[in-house]
Order: sequence, then structure tokens, then C-alpha cells
Amino acid sequence: MTWASIAALVGIWGTTWAAIRIGLQGIPPLTGVALRFTIAGGALLALVPVFRVRLGATRRERLLWLCNAVFTFCISYSILYWAEQWVPSGLAAVLFATFPLFVALLAHFVLPEERLTWRGGLGILIGFAGVAVIFSEDFRTLMGPEVAFAAAVLLLCPLCSAIGSVAVKKWGSGIHPLSTAAIPMLLCGLTMGPIAWLTESDRVVTFTGPATWALLYLALIGSAFPFTLYFWLLRHNSATRMSLINYAVPVVAVIVGHFAFGEPVTLRVLAGAALVIVGTAVALRKGKEDGK
Repeated sequence: MTWASIAALVGIWGTTWAAIRIGLQGIPPLTGVALRFTIAGGALLALVPVFRVRLGATRRERLLWLCNAVFTFCISYSILYWAEQWVPSGLAAVLFATFPLFVALLAHFVLPEERLTWRGGLGILIGFAGVAVIFSEDFRTLMGPEVAFAAAVLLLCPLCSAIGSVAVKKWGSGIHPLSTAAIPMLLCGLTMGPIAWLTESDRVVTFTGPATWALLYLALIGSAFPFTLYFWLLRHNSATRMSLINYAVPVVAVIVGHFAFGEPVTLRVLAGAALVIVGTAVALRKGKEDGK
């Protein structure tokens, strides 16, 4: 079940990067975030009575809602949607692959059972060396001069998501995955709605066929189902182990982006991506000398 679930997450999340780009062709970024998570949160909330889930039973659960809404959804996805206006979807996925490295760093200080070892430190250095290689690329050859700045800002996205993931692992014990996913998503949608209205009122929202289908796909298939599944898996696996999903997601995203949009893939980006993945593998690998 665990490996089948992880395979499903990789397949789904590997395609969402391209779906975001399709949605952006008709729906502005913050409006897209608000609509996506309002629909996803509402759909999951409708399942709460079916599974007889009791919501908000403890103060810890309510605080986790806020933390997850702010870091995993509001900040992280607002940055991602904004950045993908310029950053190729495959490159965005590659940069987000630094997520496990941020998780490993944060878990070292927050989760006593997931202390970072010397190997972990080495892996983090290798991974961020890969980021340096990527940023040595001439971004004008990708999608224009704005790509470099947008890609740099995009690195805040995996950092914020790592904060949310580690928080769920530390304080989410005993909380139903529907609660961990549904309410934070809905809070994100309700928060981002007014922000989108204030900041994007001058932009036209066009619900073309592709943009509408992309929105529904991202909300239901790309959010409601996989995040509930992810938080369920997180209850039974370490935060660092779950972050291994990001090994394969960039591979799928780069392939989809290349064939769907003709996004260029340079040798330097591929080399940087390889270093990020190798660094993550080294950082999260357990050895006898680590006492594992």
C-alpha cells in the first residue's frame, strides 16, 4: 500500500506543474490558488461526515490547521503560481526537489528521531551545489530574462512546504488526514480569495476549456486526493522518508513539460538536477555508523 500510494503521488504531482502552466493561460496566479484550494477543501469537507471525522477537537489541531494553511498552501503555492508565469514547469519541479533537503535540516532541530548525520550534512552541500549549477545557467535561453529572479524566489516554496510538513509530523499525531488537509486547504482558499481580488482586479479571468479543466484537475486530482493520501502516509512514515517522493517527481515534470510545451532542457540544468537528487539521496540514506 505504501509503495503503491507513493507511485500514485509521483504520477499525479509530476503532472501538476504542467497543469499549473495551462491554468495560468486563463486564470491569474493568486486567483488560481484561491479557486484551487476552495474547491479542494470543499470537496474534502463534504467527506468529513461520511467518515465521521470529528474536527477541531483540540487546540493543537486548530493551531496545526493555521500552520498548514499558511506554510504548506498559502505562501508555498502563491510563490509557485507566481513563479511559473516565467519559470518552465520542469525547472520549477527540479528546484522544488530541494524540499527533502529543507525537511532534513528542519527535522534535525524539531524531530529528535530524525537527527541529521555527517552524511546528511554532506548530502545537503551536494544538493545545494546542484542548485548553484542550475543558477549558473544562462536563463535567457530558457524562457527569458525574468526566469533567474523568479527561480530564486521559487526556492522559498520548498522551504515553506518543509516547515508545514515537519509541523504536521511533529504535532499531527492522532489527527485524521482529512482534518489535516481539508480545513487548511479551505482556509487557504478563503484567505487567498480577498488577496487575489485586491491584487489582481485589473487582470482578466478567462475560463477557457483548458484552463477550467486544469483548475478542476489541480483541485480534485492534484490536491484533494494526493494531499489526504500524503498526510495519511506521513502518520506512518518519517518526514524525511516521505520527502523521497521528490526524487521522481522532477523527472516526470521535466518529461511532461518538454513534450507538452517544448520547454528547453539544457545539460547544465540536467547536471544540476542530478546533483540535487544525489545530494538528497546521500542526505537521507541511513548507514550502520549512524546507528540505524
